[in-house]
Amino acid sequence: MENTCAVVLAAGKGTRMKSKKPKVLAEILFEPMLGYVLRTCQKAGINEICAVTGFEAQQVEDYLTGWKDRLCVSTVLQDQQKGTGHAVMMAKEFLEQNREKDVLILYGDTPCLSPEVIEDAYRQHKQQNNAATIVTAILENPYGYGRIVRDGDSIIKIVEQKDASPEESKIPEINSGVYWFGAEHLLNMLEQLKPNNAQGEYYLTDTIGLTIKSGKRVGGYCAENSDVVLGANSRKDLYELNEKMRMNIIYRHMENGVSFASTDGVIIAPDAKIGADTVILGGTILKEQVVIGEDCVIGPNTVIQKSEIGDRVKLNSVQCYQSKIHTDVDIGPFVHIRPNSEVKSFAHIGDFVEVKNSVIGEGTAVAHLTYVGDSDIGKNVNFGCGVVTVNYDGVNKHRCVVEDDVFIGCNTNLVAPVHIGKGAYTAAGSTITDDVSEYALAIARSRQTEIEGFAAKKLAGRKKKV
Repeated sequence: MENTCAVVLAAGKGTRMKSKKPKVLAEILFEPMLGYVLRTCQKAGINEICAVTGFEAQQVEDYLTGWKDRLCVSTVLQDQQKGTGHAVMMAKEFLEQNREKDVLILYGDTPCLSPEVIEDAYRQHKQQNNAATIVTAILENPYGYGRIVRDGDSIIKIVEQKDASPEESKIPEINSGVYWFGAEHLLNMLEQLKPNNAQGEYYLTDTIGLTIKSGKRVGGYCAENSDVVLGANSRKDLYELNEKMRMNIIYRHMENGVSFASTDGVIIAPDAKIGADTVILGGTILKEQVVIGEDCVIGPNTVIQKSEIGDRVKLNSVQCYQSKIHTDVDIGPFVHIRPNSEVKSFAHIGDFVEVKNSVIGEGTAVAHLTYVGDSDIGKNVNFGCGVVTVNYDGVNKHRCVVEDDVFIGCNTNLVAPVHIGKGAYTAAGSTITDDVSEYALAIARSRQTEIEGFAAKKLAGRKKKV
């Protein structure tokens, strides 16, 4: 695949989507359809790509910026929508620069296309010495698609639905819209394209007819899985495609030893990795860059993104972002783990706790109703109910350090920056503003006083008003 490149057609508006975004940026399982296509090209070994943009081109270019450290991606603008052939014409300079290569032409909204199909089609393209090779598929209901008419293993024409004879309409093999060309040959065919149709557009499929007319060979690679043709032209299509890919991913994890008590509300990004004997409960959402170990119970109603989860972890109604959870940790319910946090082995985090940019040491318990922000917490620390690390002074964030075996009493405020020494205690209700020595008890609250008869006098005054 070294001598290859690709042109990705990404100019469509997707009128029926009724969106401010280009169609190729519509998301399937948290990723734009265009991202799937780019990753497929990358996995197939095609690293030089030209994307043809159009509607809201800047949005596509902004998205492609994130790919430029992985692929050599350039863009050209199709400012007028004059058909698929016209879109490829916009990439003429790119094709000229790659004249000696083979070029893959594909749409930016075909997320189910696999690298294996691209590779196998290219292998056939070279073995048969084709001028062009079309990726095809067999559909039970091919209505609306261009039919592939063959003579042996050669394609002799593509017939569009409206032009098909009754016999041709019965042909189940259809054109997926994915092509391999020799770039030099494609340039020659593009020069001969004419807008000879009612719409006045240039159709890429006409290059196939021109190739056949010139006496050169057109082959067809028939993909085993007809999903290669799946795209989305409406919100309904997008939903159905999401649902199909969602279940495909869930079934794949089942085959790898992951259990699902229910698939209701379970959404898993394609790149998620889950260990054997882990159980995924309903309402769990695993976004991009998630790695989960073995023997875990994840959910219900848990969201994880860009995080690593160790073995034997239980997450119940947890939101976890850009963080690391070590082995044998129990978290939840109703816990928010914010970015840059690390929860070490055998720690317990209970209900209504928020952890942000902090390290929670081994065996530490943060049982309930607590905020730990910008803090380094040691081993076997106990947080009472209602503890708050006061990490923001209105201008800057400051860190707290709590060493091993510390006991933080209920409703303690740790006003950062403070350092709590090993084995120290803080009394319930204290506001700690200074460092605490090892094994000391810090009490920072006013002494309790009583005003005798206060309540009786207050109640007596209230009765007179009534």
